[in-house]
Amino acid sequence: MIASLGMYDRIEAQPSNDRLWALIRDGLRLQCLTAPDALTRGAGAYWDAWLSPDLILSQTCGFPFRARLHDKVALIGTPDYGVAGCMPGHYRSVFVARGADPRAALAEFDGAALAFNEDLSQSGWAAPQNHARARGLTLVPHLRTGGHVLSACAVAKGRAEIAAIDAVSWSMIRQWDGFAAGLKVVGQTDPTPGLPYIAAKGTDVGLMFDIIAAAIAALPPDDRATLRLQGLVRIEPSAYLAIPTPPAPVALGLRE
Repeated sequence: MIASLGMYDRIEAQPSNDRLWALIRDGLRLQCLTAPDALTRGAGAYWDAWLSPDLILSQTCGFPFRARLHDKVALIGTPDYGVAGCMPGHYRSVFVARGADPRAALAEFDGAALAFNEDLSQSGWAAPQNHARARGLTLVPHLRTGGHVLSACAVAKGRAEIAAIDAVSWSMIRQWDGFAAGLKVVGQTDPTPGLPYIAAKGTDVGLMFDIIAAAIAALPPDDRATLRLQGLVRIEPSAYLAIPTPPAPVALGLRE
């Protein structure tokens, strides 16, 4: 059995995620359902977990869901992080640049070198590319970093000119990473459906939704604040599948 909550599981948030999982786990067991004692972390929390027939619960990104997972997993629901300017369960990315950069608006970054976390990231790759292209701008893939914190840090250190960071990650970066003081927001993308909870195909979606919603409601306020969790909403798979998919970074000039 596998359960993972790796999307916002930075070390400062891990105790809160552990308490959230304990509430979900106990809710499952009250329904005579099996559940692992603890969350899986590390590399096994992502694709290995998402594609496992033993997946009890995980959280993925909208891009992997529409590109590879939508017909292989059960979509349970989408956590609401209360992102300003977004409908419940939706989020957006903020474009960050160095505070000392004289450019103040995204339109001035046409042709800028983009740091991004990974190729199948909605917030770090697809959202900024879709947003820029719709406005006649080009953001050149310059550096694949492996994570939002690393992308923001790369911009702060001058290794890239701009990055798109999802609003929840940006809130956490501002709280816990000192280098954030050297960055500024120069724009934001349009909202898209947030990072959904998934389980193995055949899961009782309604029951799992109710158990997770109850666990979020029972989570202590300090933990909800740490995780930015407001609740759980239902978003149809079609809303994820309707989001445009941009060309891959290598197709737009990234040098491997």
